Amino acid sequence: MTDTAGTADTTAARTADTAAGTAADGGGSVGDTTVRTPVDGPPPIAPTTRVLLHDLAVRRDRDEWIVGRMTTRTFVALPAAGARAVELLGAGLSVRRTEESLRAETGEEFDIADFVGDLAALGFVARIGDHPVPDAEPPRASLPWLRPRHVRLALHPVLPLLVGALLVAAVVVLVRRPDLLPGYRDLLWSRHGSVVLLSGAAAGWTLLLAHELAHLVTARAAGVPGKMRLGTRLQFLVMQTDISGIELAPRRHRLTAYLAGIALNLSVASSLVLALALTETGTTAHRLLAAALLLALLPLPFQCMVFTRTDLYFVLQDLTGCRDLYGDGLAYARYRARRSVRAVRSVRRGVRAGGRGDDDPSARLPAHERRAVRVYSVVLVVGTAACLAFMAAVTLPVDLALLVRAVRGLGPGHGLAGNADAVTVLVVLGGVNVLWLVTWWRNRRSRRSAGAT
Repeated sequence: MTDTAGTADTTAARTADTAAGTAADGGGSVGDTTVRTPVDGPPPIAPTTRVLLHDLAVRRDRDEWIVGRMTTRTFVALPAAGARAVELLGAGLSVRRTEESLRAETGEEFDIADFVGDLAALGFVARIGDHPVPDAEPPRASLPWLRPRHVRLALHPVLPLLVGALLVAAVVVLVRRPDLLPGYRDLLWSRHGSVVLLSGAAAGWTLLLAHELAHLVTARAAGVPGKMRLGTRLQFLVMQTDISGIELAPRRHRLTAYLAGIALNLSVASSLVLALALTETGTTAHRLLAAALLLALLPLPFQCMVFTRTDLYFVLQDLTGCRDLYGDGLAYARYRARRSVRAVRSVRRGVRAGGRGDDDPSARLPAHERRAVRVYSVVLVVGTAACLAFMAAVTLPVDLALLVRAVRGLGPGHGLAGNADAVTVLVVLGGVNVLWLVTWWRNRRSRRSAGAT
């Protein structure tokens, strides 16, 4: 069981890909009196129509503006003209007046009627003229009773300093007493395998829940609802916290929300190191603390596997300024794979490959994103291949061997302790694998349903 946080699969859409797109995409003139309707049909949008927008948050991001609605966790990247159109419409200007203002400011023509329809499709419009726009039910949030005012200290600038001080103190203790460094044998604190397995599972789930709560609490302090749920990343069963909408917060708040889980693990591990230094070696308390320390540290290497969209992936995506690093990287990797296959087929046929085939999906990206996406696509392919190879060569054989051994360990000839160990392995190890399958199937079905609609 591992963890991940961030914005799930609803990161801000690029201007060229979103329904709202850019306000400059249309060519309607100020004098155009054609009545248009939004994507969902009526109410009509005429040049004299005024709209009432929902409470929207706006943040500048390089040459674009992120505009979104926290309640529904829907947001979009717009150029400066699009953000200005939203501002003018929100100030009560009619469609025609908005077009006139933008033409006076930029010298270009804009089809604001179509733009309003796109905003309505995104759920940003509460009323068009005298007609209310039906609003979708907002996604459920975990711990809805938790308000931003309850957890505002989670974003206090002193908190990272306290975490850093605790980490430095733990490092100093470990330098002076390297014997406190944990090893895999520390997990085997009891000679009863079932006790080790059950206690490890309980401690692991507790730490995992605390990790995700750290993401949720920090995001809630920034006004983002957030929702915790199970998910899958390759062969890993993960608990993830959807904090879609954090993109609208300042960068310090975004990075704090992404790194909150890692900070919690490091804080717990640092506290355990200090506690270990105060306990006598060889005692049960010392062994339990050492096992807990290792369990607190074990999830941290997984965070470096950015190709599975871990916490550090969202930090990397934010720092590189990419809208969808994983999606764009995957599209580019598939493009390169298709080109390689065509080249091999051409060589086998003895003919020269001709034509461009499909276009490079990274070509439409800004230069800084294009470079990041192409590098990340290599990390994505290599990391995914290594993970799947490790699963095939190690994880699956070990799991199957343990499950077969557990089945063979059942029966009256193995005694109470032997049967208890076998049942524990079947319940814990088998349960995790079954939960992975159920979670994978549920999420796959949800994605297919969403795509169908």
